[in-house]
Amino acid sequence: MSGSNARSNAIVAITSYKPESQFLNYASKKPTETYGSSVFSDKVMKERLPRNVYRSLHKTIEKGMRLDASLADIVASCMKDWAIENGATHFTHVFYPLSGQSAEKHDSFLAPDGNGGVITEFSGKMLSQGESDASSFPSGGLRSTFEARGYTAWDVTSPAYLMKNSGGIVLCVPTAFVSWTGVALDRKTPLLRSNQALSRQAVRVLKLFGIETTLPVLSNAGLEQEFFLIDRNFVFGRPDLLIAGRTLMGARPAKGQEFEDQYFGVMPRRVQACMSEVEAELHRLGVPVRTRHNEVAPSQYEIAPVFESGNLAVDHNQLIMTVLRNIAKSHGLTCLLHEKPFSGINGSGKHLNYSIGNAEVGNLFDPGETPHKNAMFLVFLVCAIRALHKYGGILRASAASASNDHRLGANEAPPAIMSMFLGDQLTDILEQFRSGRARTSGSKRVMNVGVDILPPLAADPGDRNRTSPFAFTGNRFEFRALGSSMSASASQVALNTMMADSLDYAATRLEMLCGGNMEKLNDAVAVLVREVMEKHSAVIFNGDGYSAEWHHEAELRGLPNYRTTPESLMVYCAPETIDLYGRYNVLSRQELKARQEIYTEQYCKTIHTEASLVIRMARTIVYPAGLRWQKELAQTACSMQSLGRPADTVLLDEVADLLEKLRLNVEHLENELVNVDTDIVRKAHHCGTSVLLAMKHVRECADRLESLVPEDLWPLPSYQEMLFIK
Repeated sequence: MSGSNARSNAIVAITSYKPESQFLNYASKKPTETYGSSVFSDKVMKERLPRNVYRSLHKTIEKGMRLDASLADIVASCMKDWAIENGATHFTHVFYPLSGQSAEKHDSFLAPDGNGGVITEFSGKMLSQGESDASSFPSGGLRSTFEARGYTAWDVTSPAYLMKNSGGIVLCVPTAFVSWTGVALDRKTPLLRSNQALSRQAVRVLKLFGIETTLPVLSNAGLEQEFFLIDRNFVFGRPDLLIAGRTLMGARPAKGQEFEDQYFGVMPRRVQACMSEVEAELHRLGVPVRTRHNEVAPSQYEIAPVFESGNLAVDHNQLIMTVLRNIAKSHGLTCLLHEKPFSGINGSGKHLNYSIGNAEVGNLFDPGETPHKNAMFLVFLVCAIRALHKYGGILRASAASASNDHRLGANEAPPAIMSMFLGDQLTDILEQFRSGRARTSGSKRVMNVGVDILPPLAADPGDRNRTSPFAFTGNRFEFRALGSSMSASASQVALNTMMADSLDYAATRLEMLCGGNMEKLNDAVAVLVREVMEKHSAVIFNGDGYSAEWHHEAELRGLPNYRTTPESLMVYCAPETIDLYGRYNVLSRQELKARQEIYTEQYCKTIHTEASLVIRMARTIVYPAGLRWQKELAQTACSMQSLGRPADTVLLDEVADLLEKLRLNVEHLENELVNVDTDIVRKAHHCGTSVLLAMKHVRECADRLESLVPEDLWPLPSYQEMLFIK
């Protein structure tokens, strides 16, 4: 057993751990009865609201119609009564500022009655609009520091819910967050705008196929959340995990993931107990989580819900991350959401499964069984091809962060080159259209151009390609570059807006080719497919995205490769980005510039914090441990010499050399932190090159010392302990 107090105490605490939570007895309390019990759901509204109020609110939620402000007081009163009946004492407007975290300010339902008592109060205005001091949230120049006013606006499409903990129950109302001038200061507002833009253009295409829908055509999302669970006691002994969320030093264990025995393995009992409680809490909050399993790396896991509307899926993913963190603590665990908490083993991502549709038209990325449906599927498919080829850099930028840079491009995550996997069958069909000889699919089914644009396709016409950042997986696209700690909002916004542009292009082109004549539609679709393939097929790649050959081939095809966050963030202010987001009223030039500045500044702050931690840990933890071992070795050598015995100083020399090298590398890193440019863009590039390289050199010395210093002298919990002791 390790002799260091921090490490030995952690192991003792783990081995003697007893769970605080009781066994979840689903026989007495069925999940079908508790699911959504803490949500002001459609069912609750139907039961509590007057019929005319419910109908009006339901139309707003379902069809995107403007909310009748006169009804807000009635809704607020019913919502307050429901919340108080369930034990709530406060309410809050939950919003998602550009800091990347959830934000909330709690207000009590209680108000003085003027007679020495109190009444409960929650008006329509309090429900619909809140005011928060926005001065300390990142704005990127969207307002001056003395302009502190920020407004939260009720998002009726994301239901209110009750958040419970030992401190009480709070009614949470999902909201957008904007400045006094109406500028978006959050992640929700652009997402709602992009959904509107997507719906307008998708409806145009559907009308060409004779399909009318009364519902908005929205993006749908399924977000697979990966994370690590390790014992909390280890985190207290690791300043890097506590502050940065990842280990900034640490020697690799003898065993990692190379035996491939972690993936889908039997979940440890303690972890399963934690996950079961997480699921129960999320079900109570109406989050439709369905899948849980061991991931590739030791102590890495995944939880995933079924598909929902994109806006609700993003809100629910924020809840998933919050609930994971909170409940892990009650089981003596810490949930690590960082993309790369441990070097040398797989990091964590958040796969965004993306589709388009609604309850009336279904999934528009789903191949149909009739020629008409297949023709429509083909239009939406080539629109995705065009969108990724024209605006792949924007999608790449949406997944950019200092933490995600540690996994993107490595052999555990897709490369930073945005390409699309379609599988051999679909690719073959599209190539046949380009050549003007589309007759058969890869499975030899008959396909007559103008009659059967596509044959009936199997649900999964091709194998999955885990090396592709944007892979078609049967009836949806899977965007695999998103980082585990990130909000999926920016990627959803990018995909929606890119698709809106391509659907706009397709509708305009088909309208011109058809001239309103439905009999010409099939021929027009064939022309559209051929034109898109001629101009944009360079983005299609079904091979190994990790290979060096692909990187060379992608360069020849003209596909951008933004390897780091500082490179990719420049896309936000590129003319094509400003034009795209501006044309569809998703983000203005001012809002895009602010995001570029905010995300670049966050990148610099992250690297600076980590580098400062490396310096402190090297000087106060690693160096002293090495000195103690050097002292013992030197004393042993002197003792041997005093006895007239030969003293072997090979190990002593190596430790002494490493300590000197460590000291010099720490000084070099410190100088790199001091000598940074004041310009934020140049500062980011300096952090991403010189500072990170200097940090790497310090780590190499520290990791080598860890492999030489005895365990009883090494104070930091090791990878072996953190990853394998449950």
